[in-house]
Amino acid sequence: MSVIEDRNIRLALLGAPNCGKTSLFNALTGGRAKVANYPGVTVEYRKGNFSLSSLESIELLDLPGVYGDCGHSMDERVAIDAIKGNLVGERAPDGLIFMMDASHITTHLHNILQAKSYGLPIILVLNMMDMAARDGIDIDIAELESLLDIPVIRCVAVRNTGRAHLIEFLNEWTSDILNDSISIPAIEKNSLKDLQSKARLITSSAVSQINKTVSLTQKIDNIVLHPFFGVIILAGLLIFMFQAVYWWAAPFMDGIDFIFSRLQLMVDSNLSETWFKSLISDGIIAGVGSVIIFLPQIIILFAFILLLEASGYMTRAAFLVDSLMAKVGLNGRAFIPLLSSFACAIPGIMAARSIEQEKDRLTTILIAPLMTCSARWPVYIMIIGAFIPDINIGFLGLQGLIAFGLVLGGIIFAMIMAFIFKKTLMNNTKSILLIELPSYKLPVIKDYFIGLWDRALIFINRAGRIILPASIIIWFLASYPTKSNGIVGTFAGKIGILIEPILRPIGFNLEIAISLIPGMAAREVVVGALATIYSLDSESIDGPLKETLQNSWSLPTALSFLVWFVFAPQCLSTLAIMRKETNSWRWPLFAFFYLFALAYLMAGITYQVAANLGL
Repeated sequence: MSVIEDRNIRLALLGAPNCGKTSLFNALTGGRAKVANYPGVTVEYRKGNFSLSSLESIELLDLPGVYGDCGHSMDERVAIDAIKGNLVGERAPDGLIFMMDASHITTHLHNILQAKSYGLPIILVLNMMDMAARDGIDIDIAELESLLDIPVIRCVAVRNTGRAHLIEFLNEWTSDILNDSISIPAIEKNSLKDLQSKARLITSSAVSQINKTVSLTQKIDNIVLHPFFGVIILAGLLIFMFQAVYWWAAPFMDGIDFIFSRLQLMVDSNLSETWFKSLISDGIIAGVGSVIIFLPQIIILFAFILLLEASGYMTRAAFLVDSLMAKVGLNGRAFIPLLSSFACAIPGIMAARSIEQEKDRLTTILIAPLMTCSARWPVYIMIIGAFIPDINIGFLGLQGLIAFGLVLGGIIFAMIMAFIFKKTLMNNTKSILLIELPSYKLPVIKDYFIGLWDRALIFINRAGRIILPASIIIWFLASYPTKSNGIVGTFAGKIGILIEPILRPIGFNLEIAISLIPGMAAREVVVGALATIYSLDSESIDGPLKETLQNSWSLPTALSFLVWFVFAPQCLSTLAIMRKETNSWRWPLFAFFYLFALAYLMAGITYQVAANLGL
């Protein structure tokens, strides 16, 4: 028993992935942790506090999902170390709340038997009881409680069902822990085989299948997991998602563009020609506004991703691509971190902790930056909107197809690089996919919109925290010491003149060379930087950035720019998280240089081919 001081009790949420730990954590603590229906969401433990009538403050830990105490992956080792008190600066919890998906009770029952060996007060919370009932699973709670010799609580974490009963129980249970009057189950040190055998005996006594019909999940899986039609469905969903990014966002983007245009007009009309007017109009409004305009498309993209996550389809997608990934030496489990990287490479790299094989984890980290993160989308949307005609090919839009092609290109090259890495740096180690398919379920509306709102705020926050300062810096560098000769006479121009010869073979001009420098902070900053540079350049074309680029760039340059950003070297934050996850600067630097080489090579090929074809 751990020493409890100042009436502070620490409890830990433990269980397999997808069992609802984070949903309960959010419900009890009022937290806004990410909730999804696939493994790898919680890659670090979270802390929160809640109160009961018996205690003013209880600290609650939300631990990564575990399938046992073997600690095969990094996230499992974090959970086990937290329970045992082996984390630096952290004490062990005083009690365990073990959560289990009731619809998968037969699969995970041995885990609760294993958890009893930690020698802590423990309760079992059977979550998703509604799913179990839907699938015809009947659980005798009293019998299960007797056989396990621990309290068992029913719950549906996301819908408050059973939560009141759980809180009522926790009032009494935590008081007993505080008073050292809790009964701790006998420690059983049995082999995994023995635990599984005992779990089967308990299951046969306490769990019955009252409905032998095929479950809804099985019926859906017969279609979406078909080796041929399942792949077609996945490809169709992705194509539709990218088409919707263009189809649905246009009116909202026009509205945002109108607002920022009016703001710029008001500043130009009411302020005298001073440096302050230039800063507000050409620096802040032009720089920030050129990025914020893409917010509707970012929201639509994440609306689809969150829906796929919450429904349980994401794990099916991992299963579908497993055979493809096996050809490059990885398995479908790597698909989850890679898919997370479509939002941002940082959570994707962190989610790689769920991969058991160290070399597979490292390979996944190295190729994660090739996934099309949200920071690339402002660049793609700007260039595609300016240079690709808005026409249909059949029932599909050309712009959406080009966007899908860029995303697909990143995926293909990620697989190619994974194959190369596995054959060389990683010694061609092989692994197999072992992943649990969660039941399908409708997203909880509240959690869904909270997730969507949080991602919108993240994008807007980046505009204020990164893009705004970068726009001001770019404005200063592109305004001083003199603009008598256009941007060439400014600090930015002098820097660009040094870089531009290196980039000239791939079709990049002086303005592009300058914009790539602040783009190291965040890729979308490039859009704001270009808007600021062209607004300040006396020789540039006046008007919206889209029109300015159309008149200033050739089509080969635009295509080269798009291809560059498929491979573009990573932002500093991504390199920093690589350093943290690999505990070395070796791999972040390797990633930076190999991605730079790929970006330069492929952009150069694209430019030369397009130019020679007369495009």
